[in-house]
Formats: sequence, C-alpha cells, structure tokens
Amino acid sequence: MASRDLHNSIDVKRGLSPVAAVTNLNTPFVSQIVDTAGFESCEFIILIGNNTDADATFAVLFEDGDAANLSDNAAVDDAFLLGTEAIASFTAANDDNKVRKIGYVGPKRYCRVTITPSGNNAGDAFVAGVWLLGHPHSKPTANPPT
Repeated sequence: MASRDLHNSIDVKRGLSPVAAVTNLNTPFVSQIVDTAGFESCEFIILIGNNTDADATFAVLFEDGDAANLSDNAAVDDAFLLGTEAIASFTAANDDNKVRKIGYVGPKRYCRVTITPSGNNAGDAFVAGVWLLGHPHSKPTANPPT
C-alpha cells in the first residue's frame, strides 16, 4: 500500500487565502512566498470561483529567488516551469469554478505567484491558491502541515 501513500509524501502551504471584490478591481493577487527547502518538487494550485465579470482576464506570473523575502525576485525561465503561465492564466468568461496548476523545477529556494486581473470591472473575482510541495527529503511529512 505504501506506493499509494500521497499523504505522507507531500506538504501543503497557504498560497492565497480566498478573496474577492477588492477596492481596486485590477489589483494583483500575490501569493505567499513558499520555501522549497527539503523538497524536490513544487506546484501552485489556483482555485477559481464564480466570477461575474465576463470581460475579466487573469494573467499568471511565477517568480523565484534566493532571498527569503524575494527581494531578488525574477520571472522564472520557461525551462523551469511545468506547464506555462499562459495555461495557468484564466478568464472570467470561460473558467468559472475551475482549477489551474503550474509547477516549478528550478534551482532557486523561494517562489511566488502573482495573478493580475485586467478588465475586472465588477470586482467579483473569487480566487484562492495552495502550494503543494512533494518529494520530501524525509518522510512522513508533518500533519497538520506546518
């Protein structure tokens, strides 16, 4: 049964707490910075709610760096992404209540995702995100996650 055990082989971190209807309707959603130390794989999962503005688009940017506060942040080279930022991006017209994912296999320790809306005039953009870390250096991983 051990080969079917995902639970003890992953760690999850808060990426974006569910949010909606900001004062500036095109304000970017900026994820928490994730520390990948102790893990060999990193994935960001985007949870898209029911968005009412059919003209809104949401562009995804994945950044990495070596500084814990990402003061050295840079856009990740496509060679280090699993999937693309374009595939992870979405529109309110076609992508209500869907999920997107984008993975990272780069050499930097810290990562962040920014989701930037445009044309979001109604403001009802419901978005959340979760970091999923896998292939830990030691198992089992903590439960509840730290």
